[in-house]
Amino acid sequence: MLRMQQRLSVPFLVLLSLPSTAMGFALSVQISALSWLLSTKYGLDIHEIGIVWAAGPLAGIVGQLLIGIISDNVWLWGGRRRPFILVGGVLTALMLTALPSIGAISTALGLDAILGVAIAVAMGLDLAINVSFNPTRSIIADVTPEGAQRTAGYTWMQTVSGSFGVLAYAIGAVFGNIALIYFGAVLVLAFSILPALLVEEPRVLATAGGAPAGKPPKVGLLQLLDISRPLLAFLAYNLVMMGLKLAGVKPPGHWLEIGFGLFAALLIVQALAAPAPRGEFLREDLAGFRKVLAAHSLSWLGVQTMFVYMIAFVQQRFPTLDADGTGRVLSLSFLLLNATAAVIPALLLRPLALRFSQVRVHAASLAVMAAGYLAVYLFGHSPGVVYACMAVMGLGWAAIVSLPFAIMSQQVDPARIGLYMGVFNLAVVLPQLVVSLGIGSFVSEADDKGLVFLIGAVSVGLSAVCWLFVSDGRHAATAATGPAASH
Repeated sequence: MLRMQQRLSVPFLVLLSLPSTAMGFALSVQISALSWLLSTKYGLDIHEIGIVWAAGPLAGIVGQLLIGIISDNVWLWGGRRRPFILVGGVLTALMLTALPSIGAISTALGLDAILGVAIAVAMGLDLAINVSFNPTRSIIADVTPEGAQRTAGYTWMQTVSGSFGVLAYAIGAVFGNIALIYFGAVLVLAFSILPALLVEEPRVLATAGGAPAGKPPKVGLLQLLDISRPLLAFLAYNLVMMGLKLAGVKPPGHWLEIGFGLFAALLIVQALAAPAPRGEFLREDLAGFRKVLAAHSLSWLGVQTMFVYMIAFVQQRFPTLDADGTGRVLSLSFLLLNATAAVIPALLLRPLALRFSQVRVHAASLAVMAAGYLAVYLFGHSPGVVYACMAVMGLGWAAIVSLPFAIMSQQVDPARIGLYMGVFNLAVVLPQLVVSLGIGSFVSEADDKGLVFLIGAVSVGLSAVCWLFVSDGRHAATAATGPAASH
C-alpha cells in the first residue's frame, strides 16, 4: 500500500479522484460537443437532439445499477472496483473518438440514418462511461472512513474533476470541440488506468460500527423498487412515454405530464415526511436514503434541461451568432460554471459543511443556483450577463456533484455501497430521461426558449427546500470530531 494511502493525505485523495475525473471529463466533452455536433454538423432539430440525449440516462439505469451490484460481490485483478474502472476507461476513450465520425460511420455502414447512428454512438459512449462511473465513486467510500475524511474524499473528487472540467470547456472555446474530443480520449485513458493500478482496495469492508461486513445479501426487483420509491413516478412516466414514442403515438396536450407530475410530488412528499429511525449507529437508514433520492432528483431536472437545451436558448437570444459563435458561447458558459465548481468544494464547501452541516450548506448552494437560473431567464440578453450568472450557478453545481455522495454514503450499509450508488444514480438518470422525453416538447413549443432557465429555477429551488428535510446521516454529530477526523 502506498504510504500516502495509509495516511489518507491530500495527494492520495487527489489520486483517488482521477478515475472519477476521467469519467467527468468524458461527460464534459459530451455536454460541450454533442448537441453542437448534432445541430451544426448533422442538422438535427432540437427534438431529435433530445432523443439522442435520452441514450445516456438509459445507459445509466442499466450500467450503474447493474455494475454497482456486481462490483459489491466480485474480487478480480486485486480489486472490487478496479476491473470496471480499467475496462470502462478504455471503452470510453474509444467511443469518444467515434463522436466526430458519426457521418462517416453511417456512410461506411451504407445507411442514410444519422439519427440512428448518433443514438448508437451516444449509447455506446454512455454505456462505457457508466461501466466505470459507479466504481470510481464507490471506491472513495471503500477506502475512506465515514465522517470528515469521507467528505474530504468527495469534495476533493469534485475539485479535481471540476478543474479538469474547466480545462475541457477552455479547450473547446479556444481550439474547438473536435480538438477537445481527441484530447479527452487520451486523458480518459491515462486517468483511468494509472490510479486504478496504484490504489489498494480493502478485501473486507467495515460496517457502520467498524466490524467486518459480511457478504452483501442478494437484492430482488421488488426490493429495488421499494428502495427507490420516491423515483417511481419518473420511472413510470419514462416507460409510458418511450412506449408511446415507439408506437408513434403523440398524446394530446400535456395531461400525461400533469398527472405524473402530481404522482411524483406525492411520492416526494411522502418520502420527506417519513420519520428518521432511532439509534446512534444504524446499519442502514432507508428513510434517510429515500429523502436524499427525492431531493436530489429535483436538482437534476433543472441541470439536465440546461445541459441539453441551452443551445436553443442561445440560438434564440443571440440570433446573429454563426455555428462557431454559438459553440463558443456554450463552451464559455460551461467553462465558467465549472470554474466555480472546481475551486469551491475543497476550499469552501468542505469547511462550511464541517461547521454548519453538509445538508444546510448543500441547500444554501442550491438556493444560490436557483437565483442564477432566474437571473438568466430575466436578464440574460447578452453573453456577458449569461457568463456572470453561470459563474454564480457554479456554486450549486459544485454542491450537486460532491456533497450528496458523502451524505448518501453515510445513510447506507458500506458493504452494499455499489448497490446504493447505483440506486442513487437513478435520481440522476430518471429525471434526465424526463427531460429528453417530456420537457423537450415544452421547450420546442415555447415561443421564449428562456423557459429552459425558468424550469431550472423552479426545480433547483424546490430541491433546496427538500434538502432541509434530510439529515446528515449516522455520523453527522461526529463528522468533524470523531475518529475519522484523526487520520
